[in-house]
Amino acid sequence: MSNYSMDTKCVQGGYTPGNGEPRQIPIVQSTTFKYATSSDMGKLFDLEASGYFYTRLQNPTNDYVAAKIAELEGGSAAMLTSSGQAANFFALFNICEAGSHVVASSSIYGGTFNLLAVTMAKMGIETTFVSPDATEEELAAAFKDNTRAVFGETIANPALTVLDIERFAKAAHDHGVPLIIDNTFPTPVNCRPIEWGADIVTHSTTKYMDGHGVAVGGAIVDSGKFDWMAHADKFPGLTTPDESYHGIVYAEKFGKEGAFITKATSQLMRDLGSIQSPQNAFYLNLGLESLHVRMPKHVENGQAVAEFLEQHEKVVKVNYPGLKSDPYYDRAMKYMGNGGCGVVSFEIAGGREAAEAFMGKLKICAIETHVADARTCCLNPATSTHRQMTDEQLNAAGIPAGLIRISCGLEDKKDLIADIEQALRN
Repeated sequence: MSNYSMDTKCVQGGYTPGNGEPRQIPIVQSTTFKYATSSDMGKLFDLEASGYFYTRLQNPTNDYVAAKIAELEGGSAAMLTSSGQAANFFALFNICEAGSHVVASSSIYGGTFNLLAVTMAKMGIETTFVSPDATEEELAAAFKDNTRAVFGETIANPALTVLDIERFAKAAHDHGVPLIIDNTFPTPVNCRPIEWGADIVTHSTTKYMDGHGVAVGGAIVDSGKFDWMAHADKFPGLTTPDESYHGIVYAEKFGKEGAFITKATSQLMRDLGSIQSPQNAFYLNLGLESLHVRMPKHVENGQAVAEFLEQHEKVVKVNYPGLKSDPYYDRAMKYMGNGGCGVVSFEIAGGREAAEAFMGKLKICAIETHVADARTCCLNPATSTHRQMTDEQLNAAGIPAGLIRISCGLEDKKDLIADIEQALRN
């Protein structure tokens, strides 16, 4: 559906029913699939034929939804995972191994920071963190001979810094490695990183894509543009024979457009099994069908709340790239002219204690770990999602201990502002 608008792709992308087939995507709730002969199934195991044999690797329901997300992002192929964290891990581990090095923005979600700084470090994969505002010279200095990827978030959770995608993409490509972008907060409705040079895009589909807090999931989209064979020495997993699949060379057999996702599916999903359930994929698709309608409302509410907070005497600082006073305003307008998301972070005087007292007085805004769905919710990252980080790491990521993150839902903006106002006043 490349010639259709974003709105049409949200509603009808990924699945076109034939004559007499279900109008909604079917939920293929089966672990396995039947074949007439062993040789028919053997062709699937050898990657010589397309089809399904076990849902841990692929499932028709999942593939329909993944195809829609690929269309929305402008990519060549996509896959679903059990969570956004699984998507980020698979995207990185698909091209990294013990002895590899990653360059990553320091201003990323705390769980992803921990994945890179702690868990993947135990696997022998080192990460150098750089400021999202790093100059070209500072970025270049972070690379090593064993660097295999650059990672960042379009809009960082919860610091709301905006990545200069073109600058990070240039640095990555100058060193012969791909740029991986987590595009969870703006979604492809408000930003398509591939158009700005990103090679791989990930999502926590649990957030705006689902939009209703009902199904945990993740997605990986390949742009199909990175030339793995041109940098064959850096990516042996894609450019040399995989003996676990009879010596197949993914980049040769599936080309730029299919190598990355095929390897991630047939190798990583086979061995690690972080599959999204078909039921969750079905829920995700329902959310995607209204994504283009919901995102403008989230942005409208986020902008209104941010403007209110910016003028309040008890608020020390507001982070929202839609504010003209925000240091990332110009960058946000470049990459997300229609607005970014409905998430606002701000700091009130008094640190953690004041933040906790404020949240306890809210009536509409619920204290939740979740973010980016139809209902407004809030949290204090330092005592929840980012509690594994030291104060030094929190400051480096732009997340002071007293920071509050509010995810503005689809309620009336006047009601949201009134609730926040009474909590600040009392």
